[in-house]
Amino acid sequence: MNTGELVELGQQLRVDSVRAAAAAGSGHPTSSMSAADLMAVLLARHFRYDFDRPDHPGNDRFVLSKGHASPLMYAAFKAAGAIDDEELLTFRKLGSRLEGHPTPRRLPWVETATGSLGQGLPVGAGIALAGKRLDRSGYRVWVMCGDSELAEGSVWEAAEHAAYENLDNLTVLVDVNRLGQRGPTRHGHDLDAYARRFEAFGWHAVEVDGHDVDAVDRAYGEAASTKGQPTVILARTLKGKGVEAVQDREGMHGKPLPEADEAIAELGGPRDLRVRVQEPPAGTPHAVPTGQAEPPRWEKGEEVATRNAFGEALTALGTARGDVVVLDGEVGDSTRAEFFAKEHPDRYVECYIAEQQLVATAVGTATRGWVPYAATFAAFLTRAHDFIRMAAVSGAGINLVGSHAGVAIGEDGPSQMGLEDLAMMRAVHGSTVLYPCDANQTARLVAAMADLDGIRYLRTSRGESPVIYGPGEEFPVGGSKVLRSSQQDRLTLLAAGVTVHEALAAADTLAGEGIAVRVIDLYSVKPVDRDTLRRAAEETGCLVTVEDHHPEGGLGDAVLDAFTDGRPVPRLVRLAVRTMPGSASPEEQLRAAGIDAESIAAAGRLLVEQAIVP
Repeated sequence: MNTGELVELGQQLRVDSVRAAAAAGSGHPTSSMSAADLMAVLLARHFRYDFDRPDHPGNDRFVLSKGHASPLMYAAFKAAGAIDDEELLTFRKLGSRLEGHPTPRRLPWVETATGSLGQGLPVGAGIALAGKRLDRSGYRVWVMCGDSELAEGSVWEAAEHAAYENLDNLTVLVDVNRLGQRGPTRHGHDLDAYARRFEAFGWHAVEVDGHDVDAVDRAYGEAASTKGQPTVILARTLKGKGVEAVQDREGMHGKPLPEADEAIAELGGPRDLRVRVQEPPAGTPHAVPTGQAEPPRWEKGEEVATRNAFGEALTALGTARGDVVVLDGEVGDSTRAEFFAKEHPDRYVECYIAEQQLVATAVGTATRGWVPYAATFAAFLTRAHDFIRMAAVSGAGINLVGSHAGVAIGEDGPSQMGLEDLAMMRAVHGSTVLYPCDANQTARLVAAMADLDGIRYLRTSRGESPVIYGPGEEFPVGGSKVLRSSQQDRLTLLAAGVTVHEALAAADTLAGEGIAVRVIDLYSVKPVDRDTLRRAAEETGCLVTVEDHHPEGGLGDAVLDAFTDGRPVPRLVRLAVRTMPGSASPEEQLRAAGIDAESIAAAGRLLVEQAIVP
């Protein structure tokens, strides 16, 4: 396309954004209109993509970080021939693929769900890293951001990460339109302010008039020719560009244009330009050879920390599967992810202490077909909860591993104790939550996670614990293990992770007192084994849950979920961490929290006594 045609394409994208929002009665047309020229030049001159083959390994990747400007993306899809005008006008309607904020669940040309601002660049950096280090392909990653979202700390985690990794295949287009949701942005149209920040992180910055299509074209070319560092293009634009009633005016964010027909006429009316997007280069992504590896094995009675078992099992999995990549939050020596790094350094990514970028990199690599395992302390994953939530919206398949969970870590104190992680992960749509108690169980679950869908979370423990399962034992997701059982059972102890061993010791104590106790290892916290729980309730009448976690949202609530179908809820006591811990030994911590063997036995004894009172 020549300059005049690019200008016309930009106007078409504006008109179609206005039309889509008008048909929906909602949306963000003014945020779309400001970036229309940036999109027109990208689509017609620089983007390489086969819309018939969205999984083509050579395709460039586009991430609309300012996801509320989805009318612009859908207008571009129409211009490329991916959707038709009829579908464009289904925007935001029930059953439409064109949601208010785009998601890959509905559209194959969308890389990741956006709408929670500040996430597009971090995920885009993850995709670019996959292209450069893992796929070893020549595709470029283009991310369109709004200026408002540059206030998010996650943007600057990504900026430093991308520069550190020398991601010269990453270009960020910042639509600096000056206006946010409630008024002017922090820096308005001061492009230099943004440039200084990006340059301080090691980026190449280009300032441009975002409505001068020739200048934008040159800026994109400069980005493509820049080697060794990512490029940010800071484009000065006007929100609502082209329509006097809304252009650069406050109070028009997130609203259809008040007189849509008049606005369309002012923009020159509807067009039906079609863009022939450049084809991607041929080629296949770099493939890592897959070898043979036996999973690690431990004998019963050995003392092994489940975090160690995780590291060894992950390393073996990486040998057996060339698609596994491991991401660390600078705690690999503690989580034991470093075991993998020593054997497979090419597939190990250090994200440093930037948990939002850690999860975003996992999402980005997963979009390219890799199987990421991202590991840090369980407590620190809470910092990235919004990224985990949005990963579920995307339908991303990622594995998260949280170590140093619960009061059992001991002297480090509450700042390091994951006591909310089970609740957080259980609340994520479609998630799987696993909490192993010994080394062989851990190894089996680490391998099983790789083939699951959605967000998978594994909780590991710091201290050593005895191996209670043989190396040949199977642990299906959604299952449980009944460790003690008899027809005389009067009580069931339900535990996971470190509390399994405390529950077994408590069962021994109660057995010595003539109280037969069933012990169930609920290693699958979500999905939970409802059938086994219901059977235990029917046969023993009394349940005690014990968890190294706060009472809200953890194991106890998972057990209660088995009785939400209207059947009677059994007698139930829930032992959990209900006070704020301090510094003490692991044994002292468990005792102080009331989740050690002695406390479990006392609770079970009292429950049974109450159950037999006439």
